[in-house]
Amino acid sequence: MTIHSSLPHITMIELTRLNGETFILNATMIEQIQSYPDTTITLVNGKKLVVKNSEAEVVSLATQFYQKTGIIGNLCKAGE
Repeated sequence: MTIHSSLPHITMIELTRLNGETFILNATMIEQIQSYPDTTITLVNGKKLVVKNSEAEVVSLATQFYQKTGIIGNLCKAGE
């Protein structure tokens, strides 16, 4: 449940699989997040990942990722 940034320009989020293993995901690959009740993340390539993290946690981590990389700021400026 953390944001990783080993390089200043590459930031990813850490999530936990149902078996307890953690993995790092590039948040720009997320297309959709749903709870079935397990949190299921659909990636832009159609792959689905089921994680222990709550839907709210994943949204929060992705939002932090977008803010850190400046994606949200750029989208807001474009929509002004």
